[in-house]
Amino acid sequence: MLARTSRRLAGLLATLLAASFVIFAAVYAAPGDPAVFLAGGRDKLTPEKLELVRAQYHLDEPLVVQYGRWLGDCLQFDLGRSFKYSDQVADLLTARFPTTLALVAYATVLFVVLGVGAGVLAAVRRGTWIDSAVVGGTTLAASVPSFVSAIALVALFGVQLGWFPVTGSGEGFTGTLHHLTLPALALALGALALISRVTRQAMADAGAADHVEVARASGIPEREIVLRHVLRNALGPIVTMCGLVMAGMLAGTVVVETAFGISGIGSLLVGAINTHDFPVAQAVLLLMVTGYIVVTTLVDLVHPLLDPRVKEAAA
Repeated sequence: MLARTSRRLAGLLATLLAASFVIFAAVYAAPGDPAVFLAGGRDKLTPEKLELVRAQYHLDEPLVVQYGRWLGDCLQFDLGRSFKYSDQVADLLTARFPTTLALVAYATVLFVVLGVGAGVLAAVRRGTWIDSAVVGGTTLAASVPSFVSAIALVALFGVQLGWFPVTGSGEGFTGTLHHLTLPALALALGALALISRVTRQAMADAGAADHVEVARASGIPEREIVLRHVLRNALGPIVTMCGLVMAGMLAGTVVVETAFGISGIGSLLVGAINTHDFPVAQAVLLLMVTGYIVVTTLVDLVHPLLDPRVKEAAA
């Protein structure tokens, strides 16, 4: 177990290093010259002033040198200063990350509870109209992009019924819950459909095992069979998929936060890209990739503990 954990942590660090270079190079190669933005636009911009700005922000150095300087600063928790806001990037992330984290946590609760519940219900009632309704509903939910579901939710529950606010993140626990309900629903709908499908299939596979048939023949109540012998054995793939989906949600917040006017890191990334604010864009992308890699590594380490078959294969 210790050797496997060490290999996974080494892989995590190597992946993070490669991802950091890809992020830096991608932002570096993006269209537009940040020196022009830093100089205040092209109006009355002279070549001498442009060169001065490039030298001041080290934009005239080769890509590898700039990457090494940026990576060294990141390792010292110095993410640089925003070109647009003139504030430390770390302060901007600290101010906005809790809102994004609350949105992802709320959406995760929704898709885990509703998705796993719908999958279990469809598996238990397999072949009935309930199963067909769950499969049809989840297929429809999976086919709708998040920005379309966001517009539909705003039109119905925000404008027509007036049950929920359509902008802002609210204050306090109840205020935040009230404001983030529609964004969390828009973010969770596609994930809910995926998790219900995975749960339904995992339950069907676990229910076809020989020991489950023996338990039914022994007269054990069906509820006990489902809880102790079917759902328990199906938890491995369900938990793994829930972890992967939750990790990918950090990137999904870009669309939802923009649609609902929420001041999270997703909307911060959109603004940074539009204004060529390189330090902010690089830091937000690095945070999203780091979150995804860390969560998937944790899921990979926890999976063998939930499924002994995976543990034996890993050994």
